[in-house]
Amino acid sequence: MGFFQLGLRRAAVHLSRVPVACGPCLRQQISAPRTRVLKLARAARSYASTTTIESKSPIESLNSNVTKTAQPTAQTPGPQTSGKSSSYPETNAKVVGYWLVGSAASVFGIVVWGGLTRLTESGLSITEWRPVTGSLPPMSAEDWQSEFDKYRASPEFKLLNPHMDLAEFKKIYFMEWTHRLWGRFIGLSFVLPTIYFIARRRVTRRMAVNLVGISSLIGFQGFIGWWMVKSGLKDDLFALGSHPRVSQYRLTAHLATAFVCYAWMLLSGLGVLRTHRLLRDPEAAAKAFASLKSPTLTALRRSVAGLTVLIFTTVLSGALVAGLDAGLIYNEFPKMGAGYAPPKSELFDRFYCRKADGSDLVWRNMLENPSLVQLDHRILATTTFTAVVALFAYSRTGRLRGPAMPRDVRKGVNGLLHLVLVQVTLGITTLMYMVPVPLAAAHQAGALALLTGALVLGHRLRVPKVTQALVQRALQNPSRFYGQATSQKLLKKVAEKTSA
Repeated sequence: MGFFQLGLRRAAVHLSRVPVACGPCLRQQISAPRTRVLKLARAARSYASTTTIESKSPIESLNSNVTKTAQPTAQTPGPQTSGKSSSYPETNAKVVGYWLVGSAASVFGIVVWGGLTRLTESGLSITEWRPVTGSLPPMSAEDWQSEFDKYRASPEFKLLNPHMDLAEFKKIYFMEWTHRLWGRFIGLSFVLPTIYFIARRRVTRRMAVNLVGISSLIGFQGFIGWWMVKSGLKDDLFALGSHPRVSQYRLTAHLATAFVCYAWMLLSGLGVLRTHRLLRDPEAAAKAFASLKSPTLTALRRSVAGLTVLIFTTVLSGALVAGLDAGLIYNEFPKMGAGYAPPKSELFDRFYCRKADGSDLVWRNMLENPSLVQLDHRILATTTFTAVVALFAYSRTGRLRGPAMPRDVRKGVNGLLHLVLVQVTLGITTLMYMVPVPLAAAHQAGALALLTGALVLGHRLRVPKVTQALVQRALQNPSRFYGQATSQKLLKKVAEKTSA
């Protein structure tokens, strides 16, 4: 009996050590995870639901991270756009600047080649205007004979080249064909990239307008070229029995349009490259703009602008000289015959009047009388030379001496003086040797080179408001243009200047 009681006591002690739980507690204990595998599964499911809310897919999450980490470097500040994909950037892509300068160089080349085409009297060899099918030369003997027959029906062949054979015709034909093919190449190589740059938003809104304007001017230039050639293919457009030539007015318009197109391309390209160069160091750019705004450079800036207009006017008068073959008379310098100018009766001849009362005597002789046209060109060329020399002397005296003039501006003035010396020498020798082809072509190239020097000098003196605003934004908010390290350095410099 005692042994039985002892066993009951041991069983009671053992039962007292087991925890007693109610029904709800037991149900809670059953629903709780009992293994590590269940815990890991629940954690993975919870994480998956969270990431689904934050990102639609792992690819989009990766793109987001790459976009956040990719920042433009300090050396190459990239164009910034707003949130809308259709908006234009604040700066143009650097490649646009190089492309514009290259296009301007191509226009320079075609201007020189066009001069050679005129000097070799090849411009009237192609008597039709076929923008598409005319891209290929004649491919067979029959085609060549057909083209030659068309040229033989022109006034130039009948009056100047009646003894020309097919071999000689091919030489002048290829001169004109190359000129036209070059023009087509310039048009395609400019219009197609223009469409791409605008569609891809690689240019600013202002530059997009400029590119469309230049493209339109190129097309208009092609029309003027054919309009000019057409004036030399009809007998009723020049005096009976005279030398068949194109209209000097249309020739001047053709050359002027080419010069305007060249200047537009060049200045636009230089502007893009200058903006990128200044944005590399906005602090130095701000100092450069401050020096250019100095009152000491205002007179120089205005003088260069007036000189550029004078050079362009002299170029137009040279085109009139070329159109009238006025360089073949009075082949001496500085005199014209017995004196420094022909007699007044020769300069203002009533032969060139078309009105009975003679009211058009002055301007008709200024534009159609070879003697007066050459005298006008001499006066304008001498005035241009004197103005450049005076500009050089002004840059070496007075308040512009020393650090007041930027170094690149001083180099531009020196280069302009050298260009005008070369151009005057070429003009005088071309006249005295009765317009040989090499000298005359070099003289025409020198005119465009002289205009280039004036344009570059004016560009260096100019303070563009758009670029100045970009520099100010880069100083105030560098993160829009540069990486984090460069932005912090710029902000630190600005803070130091402000505190000082």
